[in-house]
Amino acid sequence: MFNELMASAVSIFKREKALVILGLLGFIIAGSAAVYMFFQGAVVQPEGNIKNVFSFAAALGIFLFSTAAILPFAGFTVRMRKVVRRLNIAAASYSYAIETLQNFRGFNPRFSKAGGPVDILAGALFGVVSLSFIISGILLAVQFLKMKAPLSRPVLIIGIRYALLSVFIANLSGLIMMSLQGRFTGAGGNYIVLHGIGLHSLQTLLLPALLLEHSNLRPGKQRMLLHAGCIAWLIAIMFIAVQTSLGRSMFEVSLFSILALFCLLVWLFTVISALMSACKIR
Repeated sequence: MFNELMASAVSIFKREKALVILGLLGFIIAGSAAVYMFFQGAVVQPEGNIKNVFSFAAALGIFLFSTAAILPFAGFTVRMRKVVRRLNIAAASYSYAIETLQNFRGFNPRFSKAGGPVDILAGALFGVVSLSFIISGILLAVQFLKMKAPLSRPVLIIGIRYALLSVFIANLSGLIMMSLQGRFTGAGGNYIVLHGIGLHSLQTLLLPALLLEHSNLRPGKQRMLLHAGCIAWLIAIMFIAVQTSLGRSMFEVSLFSILALFCLLVWLFTVISALMSACKIR
């Protein structure tokens, strides 16, 4: 089963080499940032924080890998696929550069209060460039949602559809952060948590889909288990969104945080079930 998954991943990634290379670049930048922090610390006066470089580059690298994995299944025309690919390449290239350079220079790459006009302009352009990820995400979501049966890989397509819906919610939280010119709201709300969890749906919801594809369960049971896990994940995101909008941290005990945790446990149960089925464990 593992060899089949690896062979499938390699064949997919070969079709989107540019996105894969940019994804690897994210891990290289994150690794370099980690080494720098080990010797020099994270803070660069007056506003820079190398921790942000590490987390941003790693997250963007994972996102690009995931986009490279699903793009071949979208059924785009050659021209449209190039459009989506180039949007991601252009946005990722600028994002890596501005996030890394500005933090190492000691400035907030998005909402600098200590920088000059050029730094402020670069931050504003960062926000505009971020819209490219949103546009490409919408194009992908529309394309996958309008696909009609019969589907070549129905279980995987279902997982991708749910994942892209979650990414759409994450992108909405990104727009909220842009309007707030920051990630915090109220006493403890942090939209970056919602943003991150939503974006990582491209991994958390595709994983059970891939496992179920290689399981010995009947197709109907595969889809039922996948729907249960994906819906639980989406509902968890909605609870996190409500908790954040109320200005409260997701790590604060409340009705919404408890409900979100319960939904995440349901999702985890489906992942474990999918893994056991794929490994033919009874």
